[in-house]
Amino acid sequence: MQKIVLATGNKGKVAELADMLSSLNIEVIPQSEFAVEDIPETGTTFVENAIIKARHAAKITGLPVIADDSGLAVYALGGAPGIYSARFAEMTDGLSGNNSKDSQNIQTLLKKLQAVPAEERQAQFICVLVLMRHADDPTPIICQGSWRGSIIQQPSGDGGFGYDPVFWVEEHQCTAAQLSKDLKNTLSHRGKALRQLMLQLSQPALADDGI
Repeated sequence: MQKIVLATGNKGKVAELADMLSSLNIEVIPQSEFAVEDIPETGTTFVENAIIKARHAAKITGLPVIADDSGLAVYALGGAPGIYSARFAEMTDGLSGNNSKDSQNIQTLLKKLQAVPAEERQAQFICVLVLMRHADDPTPIICQGSWRGSIIQQPSGDGGFGYDPVFWVEEHQCTAAQLSKDLKNTLSHRGKALRQLMLQLSQPALADDGI
């Protein structure tokens, strides 16, 4: 079984990616198993940050690496929290820590949208996945997916992670946190990006590279 490191400490992301890649006989290993510490995300876009994380983990582990950089973009907030989604509360409310808790981020978001009417609360999740075969890979594979919805006024649902409890999925009349795992994987930004990546991974050229 081919081993690929996932450059994140987010257990939810590890579980989702491992589940979907298992059909390709790929074992997803979180970077924490190699004592890889998070690196500052100094990029200004999802793509830049994903490449930074992938290259860092590949240097330390010597293995191919998939890095995910994703977040929520709310139109009424000019695209915020965007690349700062994981630390929105920290940056906005001055909370300590490298990443704010999901509940804190949600409360900060809802506070920002308090005066925004329902018809103006459109948003989208964005996910960029980068695969680097090695740290000096000059042509990393980059895949992107998005998922449109809107932000409700109060959290609902116990599934998922991040902003899922306030992300309303109109076609199913529920939040992302109320969807089954399989349905969420079909609809989500990460699922869309990962299916693109899986198509790339199934190509003979990549198999020749040992992936």
